[in-house]
Amino acid sequence: MATGVRGKEKLSEDAITANRVVSSKNISLPSPEAQVTLTYPEKLDEKAVLSEQPSELVEIARNGLSTGHTEVNPNSFILADNLHALATIKSTIHRASLVYLDPPYGTGMEFQSRGLKHAYKDDKGSARYLEFMRRRLILIRECMADDASLYLHIGHQMLFHLKVILDEVFGETNFQNLIVRRKCSSKNFTRNRYPNLNDYILFYSKSSNFKWNRPEKCPEEAWIEKEYPKVDSRGRYKLVPVHAPGTRNGDTGKPWRNMLPPPGKHWQFSPSKLDEYDKNGEIHWSRNGNPRRKVYLLSDKTLPFTDYWSDFRDAHHQSIRITGYPTEKNLNMLKVIVSSATNPGDIVLDPFCGSGTTLHAAHILGRRWIGIDESFTAAEACVNRLRNGMQPMS
Repeated sequence: MATGVRGKEKLSEDAITANRVVSSKNISLPSPEAQVTLTYPEKLDEKAVLSEQPSELVEIARNGLSTGHTEVNPNSFILADNLHALATIKSTIHRASLVYLDPPYGTGMEFQSRGLKHAYKDDKGSARYLEFMRRRLILIRECMADDASLYLHIGHQMLFHLKVILDEVFGETNFQNLIVRRKCSSKNFTRNRYPNLNDYILFYSKSSNFKWNRPEKCPEEAWIEKEYPKVDSRGRYKLVPVHAPGTRNGDTGKPWRNMLPPPGKHWQFSPSKLDEYDKNGEIHWSRNGNPRRKVYLLSDKTLPFTDYWSDFRDAHHQSIRITGYPTEKNLNMLKVIVSSATNPGDIVLDPFCGSGTTLHAAHILGRRWIGIDESFTAAEACVNRLRNGMQPMS
């Protein structure tokens, strides 16, 4: 298993490569501070992107009457090109604590709803796609509060390109995680390559000081049986050592029950505390007299989420409620993201909101929301979802 140390610690030079030149021409490597950027035609200067002017919006009421607006209020769905909508939001006082976006993946495909209505085309090509996304990400950054987070959901096609773009826009140090999400079951077989079962979420913050409510979940039965394999009248438990690495000169380095800790180690607890554990039946003695502590499974035991999410697959059986919009994401996944990055009352922004899953999750959790999409099919699905709910997949 590979191990490492922090870059600020003093290290010895590599024996072979220290101070070595790259070639006979003495061309040196870039400095450690040099940044990586992508170059392609028509890459607009950031100042030019930020000069995008707010647009006047038209509010359409339930009765069909319309009024002009230049202000975007929370709990709004905007049918517009999100470039113009984001420029308008940027000019207001509202700032998002979370931006989740599930943009086109750069697949080259066209998408329809379950009712065969056109949703959107995903056919921009690499350079055009990247500049399309970069301009919007710059505006998104300006719509975010200083303690906000961004979750960009993407497929393998443009994952690595967008990682470089996000490093450029938000800074490499504000990258927090690459989350792998299992999107479907193992039936996705191919003849000449591995099955494509996952998509990805790039998690960035706007600054080093961002909101973080650590998401946790209940452990599965298989995990419980593996980690807590033993059972007695008090419940499930596991055995753990009562010593730890390192020598100590205090109580934890003294003898207990006429035993010293193993060489190079110390007791995890003072001898008096170990006596207390033993009196309560929480020390297990092996046949050769080796003590280990019993750790019991608590009824409220939870586990933190890792960067592999296997519990949030796309709709895969007939009872799941959906809108029928293509690429619709798992509602429970969005609940986890919203709750981890925001507090009640915060604003959640989704610039490619599609069927409105992010807005739905935000509403359930007591957050305010702003959704944007330019697709009429998305607008229909999103508004219908927020007004009338969803229907079973069948």
